[in-house]
Amino acid sequence: MTTDTSAAVSAPQSARPVEPETAVTPGVRRKVATATAIGNFVEWFDSGAYAIMSATIAGLFFPQYDKTAALLATWAVFAGGFIARPLGAAFFGRYGDRIGRNRMLALSVLCMSGSTLLIGLLPSYATLGIAAPVLLFLLRAMQGFSTGGEYTGASAFIMEYAPEGRRARYASVVPLTVGLASVAGASTGLLITSLLDEAALNSWGWRVPFLLAGPLGLIGLYLRSRIQDTPVFRALEKDDVVQKAPLREAWRVCRRQVMTLFGYSITNAVGYYLMSSYMIAYMSEEVGYTKSQAMLTSMVAMLVYSLACPLMAAASDRFGRKPMLLIACGGFTVATLPAFWLIGEGLTGAIVGTALLAALVAVIGTSNVPAMVEMFPGQLRASGSAIGYTAAYVLFGGTAPFVATGLVSLGGTPLAPGFYLMGLGLVSALVVLFSFRETRHLPLTRTTVLEK
Repeated sequence: MTTDTSAAVSAPQSARPVEPETAVTPGVRRKVATATAIGNFVEWFDSGAYAIMSATIAGLFFPQYDKTAALLATWAVFAGGFIARPLGAAFFGRYGDRIGRNRMLALSVLCMSGSTLLIGLLPSYATLGIAAPVLLFLLRAMQGFSTGGEYTGASAFIMEYAPEGRRARYASVVPLTVGLASVAGASTGLLITSLLDEAALNSWGWRVPFLLAGPLGLIGLYLRSRIQDTPVFRALEKDDVVQKAPLREAWRVCRRQVMTLFGYSITNAVGYYLMSSYMIAYMSEEVGYTKSQAMLTSMVAMLVYSLACPLMAAASDRFGRKPMLLIACGGFTVATLPAFWLIGEGLTGAIVGTALLAALVAVIGTSNVPAMVEMFPGQLRASGSAIGYTAAYVLFGGTAPFVATGLVSLGGTPLAPGFYLMGLGLVSALVVLFSFRETRHLPLTRTTVLEK
């Protein structure tokens, strides 16, 4: 049953939090972490696959009148996948707060694996003409629709099962599996490009990473369908405080939290997509490395990111979200330009430079995930976090490779993307410093907006 509880979310801090029905055992938490990890892995493997094969896709799906134009068109389709994210965020966030986190996560993994599989089966421009890039764009939009609710939904799901004092460590499963999915994608791409000649790669090799999404999606769907919804959401249902219009209510009573989340997530978004999706094309097309060298560098960077996630999450649980967010944003402000300079100084420098960016992304990501869950009350959590986080990724993350490619072309220097990320890091640091309020000790069971 749902009811309009506007009073609940705007009540004073002394209002009673909902009480979870039963204690959560370590065995249940392990099952939740496994299901979250595998489902999230499937969701993000597609972005890695698209980035790995971006140069090949540019040649197959767009007329080759101009090399830079074809690559820009490829990144425009990549950005097009983000256009549907707000719709997905609205859909999955709204119904995640209305009918439960787990049902929406099962649907999101089904949408993602199906659309990714269809990309692997899509004929090229030589066969379909203009219909090929149009269909590619539509399938990317379907992927974006799914992703719009996945990251924030999975974050809320695992956090609401996590024990007090270890929330960030449990939540680090979400960014960690994003990194592992990218490593798996990079490894697959590196293996394919190493074993196949160009004719075989253009004919069928590029399709392999996309076709793998089918069986992986079925595994993720099976695991997610076998886990009960979170204790927090079940308690909300029991206490009859589930919102009928959570999106509207989240914007009405949590506007400051939404805007704060947006303000520092823009650096998280651009940092991640420059470090992962853009870097392979950047190194091979702009700096002069071979595709294999670029993929190897990307794979090492994502391994660094993955290894750093649990360590940075432990630091977040110990020191708090705000100090770690400030360290990350400040790090991007001062270290991005040296990182991009190192990338142009030979393979060893490229590995060190991208690893530095990867470590900074791990710092901001492992505090962003728990913070965006903790700052919203239980019955508005999926909706509120989806609005702020998705808006940042749509406007800045999805356009990051396109903007970076254009900046290099206009500025005439491969360091141009570094200046862009530095500027965003400074903006986000100011947002965290003046608007973010520490969330580490806030109860996830609350139904009120807590203010200092």
